[in-house]
Amino acid sequence: MRGLRYVVPALFLAFAVMGEADAKIRKSKVKVVAAEPDTCTVDTFSYAMGMANTQGLMNYIATRLNVDTAYMANFMEGFTADLSDDEMKRLRAYVAGQEICRQLEQQIIPALNKQITGDETRKLLQEELFMEGFTKTLAGEPTKMTMSHAQTVADKQMKYYREVQMERQYGDNKKAGEAFLKDNAKKDSVETLKSGVQYKVLVRGEGAVPKATSKVKVNYEGKLIDGTVFDSSYKRKQPATFGCNQVIKGWTEALTHMPVGSKWEIYIPQELGYGDREAGKIPPYSALIFTVELLEIVE
Repeated sequence: MRGLRYVVPALFLAFAVMGEADAKIRKSKVKVVAAEPDTCTVDTFSYAMGMANTQGLMNYIATRLNVDTAYMANFMEGFTADLSDDEMKRLRAYVAGQEICRQLEQQIIPALNKQITGDETRKLLQEELFMEGFTKTLAGEPTKMTMSHAQTVADKQMKYYREVQMERQYGDNKKAGEAFLKDNAKKDSVETLKSGVQYKVLVRGEGAVPKATSKVKVNYEGKLIDGTVFDSSYKRKQPATFGCNQVIKGWTEALTHMPVGSKWEIYIPQELGYGDREAGKIPPYSALIFTVELLEIVE
């Protein structure tokens, strides 16, 4: 609030006077008496300071405290009320309860419905039962299930709804990847590991084969089955170094079968890639193709 600009200089001046007085007391033991204001009476000054410190307050009340200024009479009623500590605690609890209820109705429940259904206009949660479970738990009243069971049910069902949403939105990616890998496996040049990872040898290496705990240096290019390149160390002109077990499962599987000096084209099923996660330019449920050149085992 702009009115507070009067307060800080006043406090600073008071500390300055106190410091100076303290010094004089130590030196001369002379008592210092604060000078009376000489521009107006203390009464006039006090009243003016009260007015000055309201500057900006109305905006603060409206924007930060979320008070409708049409109800300032009620604000003033609260401002002037002489409440006991117990009454103040009751009032704070009451207002907090109102605020949490408003957040549930206007924000939390609508957000959950949108997360579950994928449509902000659709409602799946039964609000009365939601509020019953919510209020009984907060009030410490008997509930229909334990908290542990409730959390398990909520987590399991939210996971299911998320999978349904992802399948609805990105299921075509999964089907396209499965079809691609099925056809790709029929090619004479393509080998398939037990995990389902496929590869084609472009350059046959003769070096050591990394372990899952090995750190390797590679050059690579990654693309989607439609040919879209999403990452390339070749473009960055800088090989990548990482642990074999610090990457997606499909990479770990391929690297631990690949001799140093090899260059392979690797085909990774979505479940051994990023699965239902979106990773940068990679949509969920995407089968991936990597050209990987294993340069060396670092350690």
